[in-house]
Amino acid sequence: MTKRWLGFLCIITMAGAAALMNNYYLPSLERKTVVRTDTVTNVEVEKEPRILYGMILDDDHLVIEDKIKRNERLGDILEQYNVPASIIHEISNLSRKIFDPRKIAANKKYTLICDQDSLMRARALVYEPNAVEYVVFKFGDSLSVDLMKRDVIEVEKTVTGVITSTLSASIEEMGISNDLTNRFVDIFGWQVDFQRLQKGDKFKLIYHENQVDGISIGIKQIDAIYFEHFGHAYWAFPFDQGDGVDYFDEQGKSMRKAFLKYPIEFTRISSRYNLNRFHPVQKRYKAHLGTDFAAPTGTPIRTVGDGVVLEAQYKGGNGNYVKIRHNATYTTQYLHMSRIASGVRAGMRVRQGETIGYVGSTGLASGPHLCYRFWKNGRQVDALRVELPPSEPVKKEHREAFDVIKTQLMQKLNEIPFAETAAETYASAK
Repeated sequence: MTKRWLGFLCIITMAGAAALMNNYYLPSLERKTVVRTDTVTNVEVEKEPRILYGMILDDDHLVIEDKIKRNERLGDILEQYNVPASIIHEISNLSRKIFDPRKIAANKKYTLICDQDSLMRARALVYEPNAVEYVVFKFGDSLSVDLMKRDVIEVEKTVTGVITSTLSASIEEMGISNDLTNRFVDIFGWQVDFQRLQKGDKFKLIYHENQVDGISIGIKQIDAIYFEHFGHAYWAFPFDQGDGVDYFDEQGKSMRKAFLKYPIEFTRISSRYNLNRFHPVQKRYKAHLGTDFAAPTGTPIRTVGDGVVLEAQYKGGNGNYVKIRHNATYTTQYLHMSRIASGVRAGMRVRQGETIGYVGSTGLASGPHLCYRFWKNGRQVDALRVELPPSEPVKKEHREAFDVIKTQLMQKLNEIPFAETAAETYASAK
């Protein structure tokens, strides 16, 4: 054999070995390479495999996406796609160690991977209970169930904006999420009356957002706020003294009171505390000793503070309502609920922010809203004007650490230019 043929044989051998190594190290479930011919250059080009939920698909697979319907079960879906009853039973039992299929919920997304033939038999089903997790059920030569998680990326963002009319209208124009808005309002709930903002009020926000595949899945934390209201500057900084993160102003005073300002997430006040209000149902003037919050039926109602439930029932003009005693001084009541939250009953303890019912129009109500009532020392008072003791300020032993964090955050806020009209948003991955 000549040297030329020996050299040619070596080249072929090395190329073959390289191809084998490439196939060995490429992770796949069913590896299939499709080669197409480029019509212009007449050169064969390898087609990139299609990967979905970690599975490599080929042209023989059909992908179907849908949402769980009300009262639909896993078995109902698989039966439609020719998975035998014995397999459905086996996969249901197997999956309970990882994810109980009885807990699939309406309107959640699922994806089917089926054979693209007359039977269209399902080979895999992927159910997504939330934005981070997904459950992969496989019905191939062997059955398997895997709970997988997507990577969550923290992104630091800054927002600056100017109030042009009402807060809700300005927020809609700015495209700021409800989650961020509600956290903002809760932090400044006792310092600023958000129902009476002035045109030209402005703010700067630094916050961290959780994202999956570039899509927001919620706010992790607000890191700093500057809010200018009627020409007065308000600051807020998070700090943990050992009992969890709380917010403090530039002097180290707590932004929080013993109670939340609002019993539902920020919305429109339709009627205030008024000793001589015209009742829309009874058509006469009478004292209105509560604050009405207009909100769609089903909006969650939260208790404004820790306490014990005194009453949870349906009664006359109150409709469905819950009354809570917080301590020897303060009691609150929540009226006209469409329903009381499951498990809420007289004698049980509740925690601040816990859902106790849902907005409705039961009893003497002309439309869906929450009537919120507040007692101080046995006398009903205006919940939005009552003076409450503040939470504990930054302790002396933590003051130096707080001042360092505050100074850094104030500098970052000062470096953010104010938007002239609409809000501007900046982001950087962390």
